[in-house]
Amino acid sequence: MKTNLANLMNIVVDEEKRFSSLGYDIKDHAYSVSAQELDGRTTIIEDYQEDFTKEFEEYKKTQEKITKIKATIYEKNNTFKLPDGRTIQEAIVDNTNLRKMKTIYNYLISQRDSKRRVTEVNNSYFECKTVNYDVNKLKQEYDKLEKKIQDTDFEISKLNSIEFDINI
Repeated sequence: MKTNLANLMNIVVDEEKRFSSLGYDIKDHAYSVSAQELDGRTTIIEDYQEDFTKEFEEYKKTQEKITKIKATIYEKNNTFKLPDGRTIQEAIVDNTNLRKMKTIYNYLISQRDSKRRVTEVNNSYFECKTVNYDVNKLKQEYDKLEKKIQDTDFEISKLNSIEFDINI
């Protein structure tokens, strides 16, 4: 089958949903229900043995399929390289950390100098807080950071669309 990483990631999401659903079905069909009369006669009320066997086999096959697809994704993420030489996996880790940095930049950019009056019993004064950095410089760095993240995401998406063969 000819596919790409983006498609494989969608397949994994679908298979994991199916895997979870099968797990619930298996739990529901783990028991069959019968009624046993005092004289020893048994009447089967709900027979799930065949359903359970079928679903359990399908459950195991689905798990194997998910493992195979994810192994392929991880292999390709560590094989395909961005133009700057990083693998997809390295770029994903970098972008994750850069997004964390963006959070701090956002916080710092939103901070302002402040001055508040403090009155004590015998004393009154102003408590002044002054930021220890140039907000405009941080905004410029933030914009560069944002562009780097977007560029890396774009390069990753281009690599995710490269087609290759796989048997699943």
